[in-house]
Amino acid sequence: MMSIAGFRWSVLAFLAVPLLAPGAPAAEVARLYQDITAQVIPAGGYQSRVALGDSIVKLTQAGVIDRKKIEALYAEGGGAPEELKMILDKASRQPILLTAKNARLYVNLLWPLGLSNRMAANSASPLNGPSRFRYASTGGWTLGREANGGAYFNAFPIVELTAQQEALVTRVAQNSFRPCCNNSTFHQDCNHGSALLGLLALGASQGLDEEELLREALAFNAFWYPEHYTHIALYFKVAKNIDWRSVDARTVLGANFSSASGMQANVAKELQARGLLPGQNGTDCSV
Repeated sequence: MMSIAGFRWSVLAFLAVPLLAPGAPAAEVARLYQDITAQVIPAGGYQSRVALGDSIVKLTQAGVIDRKKIEALYAEGGGAPEELKMILDKASRQPILLTAKNARLYVNLLWPLGLSNRMAANSASPLNGPSRFRYASTGGWTLGREANGGAYFNAFPIVELTAQQEALVTRVAQNSFRPCCNNSTFHQDCNHGSALLGLLALGASQGLDEEELLREALAFNAFWYPEHYTHIALYFKVAKNIDWRSVDARTVLGANFSSASGMQANVAKELQARGLLPGQNGTDCSV
């Protein structure tokens, strides 16, 4: 995931590109980009409607999250965040407030949830096979008691879903993509895919409908991939005259915009033609 420092560098780089329109002052370009950034990544964060509930407690009890390992991970960076200390042992009914500061933390909390939560639909998952230990989402999860997260795939009933809720989660997941690859959330081959699948399961279990789940998915993806979604927002503004708050979440999360190839073919091509695409640092699955 791109750092906030790197994202600010990208904003500065943008100021050096050609103007928004022939003769448009640089200040106008800067104001547009700043306004779009504020819409995509609000300074005060995104107030989700989804709460973690007792999911993290269950993951810790099952060994999918090893307390010592995850605390050691954050100790290297100055100590575990207070919100992490609070949810390992106690259920959290407070909806998530996602910010630029804690976005990486929620990748690491939701990742093991999406990976290990049992759903009947996972029998059709690409991970359900002999290669399941080789994906970034499985082999990359080393914060559990097992050496490889593949041991936890579809293993525990962490979030209880009705058949209707599971069908909803699966449908949204199959039609939601992410910038680091060309796969859907249901094909959870990386940490962000697993994390978003975990978020969708929580949201559905808490009564969110399809449109609400799509809006949640878009908001979390935007905080996890700020540069990518700021460019998408810029595209919709300059090419379609649609503000970010009015874009259709289903459309943006689809393969035409949220996949790596879709971004290049549609968004990047259009912005480059207008001289509005600064150098990108790329998207990856680092945490």
